[in-house]
Amino acid sequence: MIHNDVLRSVRYMLDISDAKVLDLIQLSGFAATKEDVAGWLKKDEEEGFVHLPDEAMAHFLDGLVVLKRGRDETRPLLPVELPVTNNVILKKLRVAFELKEDDLHAILKAADFPVSKPELSALFRKFGHNNYRPCGDQLLRNFLKGLTLRIRG
Repeated sequence: MIHNDVLRSVRYMLDISDAKVLDLIQLSGFAATKEDVAGWLKKDEEEGFVHLPDEAMAHFLDGLVVLKRGRDETRPLLPVELPVTNNVILKKLRVAFELKEDDLHAILKAADFPVSKPELSALFRKFGHNNYRPCGDQLLRNFLKGLTLRIRG
């Protein structure tokens, strides 16, 4: 899934401003400007649209985790996880919103996209594991839709 779509979805879900998006990206040490964020939030066909780079997306997701869960000051910042795949996005959102397996099933069911337990657990396996399964765009899109329904009502 295009990172810009994920960024717009999370922004809508949390009802946060462009400035807050910038704060989240900068929270984990990425240098971005208001103009960068404005370009990233534009639709694909709009003038001034800029693709969101992997590194900025990784920092946004890490900033979201810090916003929702807090930062452990006793530990140094972890390096960002690159490349940012749909599986990584799913993992970071799961951590940020403290979602358990039952929550994930309920979210996907609310979006009319039920997934079996083995299928879901395969998405969270480490790349290279025998049971690893890449997360498809449709699954991530429906997860974001279900999570938005859960948060915004």
